[in-house]
Amino acid sequence: MKMDLIQPFIGSLDAVLSEMMQAPATIVNLAMEEDGYQKKGLAAEVIFKGQIEGRVVLDMDPSAASRVASFLTGGNVESGEPIVPETVCELANMVIGNAVTQLNDRGFQFKVRPPTVLTREQCEKAGQDSEATLLCFETPSGKVYLNIAMKYHARRARERAPITVG
Repeated sequence: MKMDLIQPFIGSLDAVLSEMMQAPATIVNLAMEEDGYQKKGLAAEVIFKGQIEGRVVLDMDPSAASRVASFLTGGNVESGEPIVPETVCELANMVIGNAVTQLNDRGFQFKVRPPTVLTREQCEKAGQDSEATLLCFETPSGKVYLNIAMKYHARRARERAPITVG
């Protein structure tokens, strides 16, 4: 997976988390995964189709998700409240929106599906057929994981194009 595809997601999550947590987020781990993704907390998935294909999973410790929910609502939200999983989807929307803008500005063409909350079983199936980059961000309220599995298909189409000899 090329870094130019994943960097917009990393930068976007860092910026959004820093604002929502009102403190800097730090990347504490970077790993490659080849097996199904093991959900850590509350997770949302976004699917991409087109020149860029794949998926991004945003997974948060419940304490981190409730902190973001508290920030967005302006009140105190506990981790068990129904709004917390919706908050993970909203945070995924913000992160993906920022990253998609950067990728669109570079000429990539693709479609994005809205985020969906993932169950543990769905997470395991989501990563079985692809290699993914897994980043762990440490925040004052808990860990946030970003699992990115993406491919760029336009390059392959150019490689198969006939070459003219003149």
